[in-house]
Amino acid sequence: MGKTYGVGIMGAGNISAAYLRLAPLFRNLEVRGVADVLPEAAQKRASEFNVKAHTPDELLKNSEIDVIVNLTVPAAHYKVTTDILSAGKHAYSEKPFVLSVEEGKAIKKQATERKLKVGSAPDTFLGGAHQQARAIIDSGKLGKIASGTMHVLSRGMEHWHPNPDFFFQVGGGPILDLGPYYITDLISLVGPIKRVTAFTGMARAEREVTAEGPFKGTFIKVGTPTTIHAVLDFANGAIITLGASWDVSSHGHHNIELYGTEGTVYVPDPNFFNGDVTITDRAGVKEVVTPWDHPFGKANQDLDKPNPRANYRNAGLSDMMDSLETGKTARCDIDVALHAIDVMTSILKAGETGQVITLSTTCERPAALGIDEARALLR
Repeated sequence: MGKTYGVGIMGAGNISAAYLRLAPLFRNLEVRGVADVLPEAAQKRASEFNVKAHTPDELLKNSEIDVIVNLTVPAAHYKVTTDILSAGKHAYSEKPFVLSVEEGKAIKKQATERKLKVGSAPDTFLGGAHQQARAIIDSGKLGKIASGTMHVLSRGMEHWHPNPDFFFQVGGGPILDLGPYYITDLISLVGPIKRVTAFTGMARAEREVTAEGPFKGTFIKVGTPTTIHAVLDFANGAIITLGASWDVSSHGHHNIELYGTEGTVYVPDPNFFNGDVTITDRAGVKEVVTPWDHPFGKANQDLDKPNPRANYRNAGLSDMMDSLETGKTARCDIDVALHAIDVMTSILKAGETGQVITLSTTCERPAALGIDEARALLR
């Protein structure tokens, strides 16, 4: 039985509930504190999950905490992560973990000098469905992945989020908010990206908040592209197109389709850990693959709804802390996160300039997470 690591949560917003609720599933994690710049937010969340409320400074100084999960807004991620490392603690960030490659490289340098781990969400690519798609690709059944498409399209965040302003500012938008799920899944399934190009735009300069809450009826000035069409050229030669938009009321595109020389795989929504995996042969005959017995594919929420979901947030954090003992590279390691940031920020830059941009980073494909390895992370 390995060590149990003390976890601190920095930021008590919406996503913190999922981390606090799901952390007890993992054998090596124990949440020991939650902090927020708003003391009442930290106290509310701490009371809800029976942990101690802290100020941010108290959390950084708490000797019982080994790793801090950075759930602040994207614009604060870099500063908060550097503070965590300066406090001598490992850091795991919500996505995007930084907003520029330069910030990411600075964090990597600091972590290396201090011999600390840094990781980042998303970890949904460790889900049962995505790891099954990975196993099918790695088996060679589909031949060489030569091309593909991926689409993340909706009408935006202002219809459901009570305070959606930051989604529409620099650091947000469909590329930096939802793109990490898609880009990271592709890095796992296909490998690193070599170069990108894109066109970007926005349908509206202002968005009305229609979600219930204190900002309902107010208007947000849009400060980042909300429609992006990009082309990704992978190191292995695959060419994949990306359509990402918050200006789409409805569509008929599949989330991710990867086209191999011997067949196709339809990969489910990388925002979730589970979903149906469908493959075809060269003749185009479809087969919905029987889900394998992967623990991160088992539905554990919305069980009373037509499409119950598997949610195992903290899997990447648990794997990162496990890597301290095994010496293996964490699957949500900083190199993967930094490469994803390079891809996404280069897409946005290409949209501004019309250039084809060669990336300055690369990474290894994260190791596959098999059934037994996933089970070993759970209690």
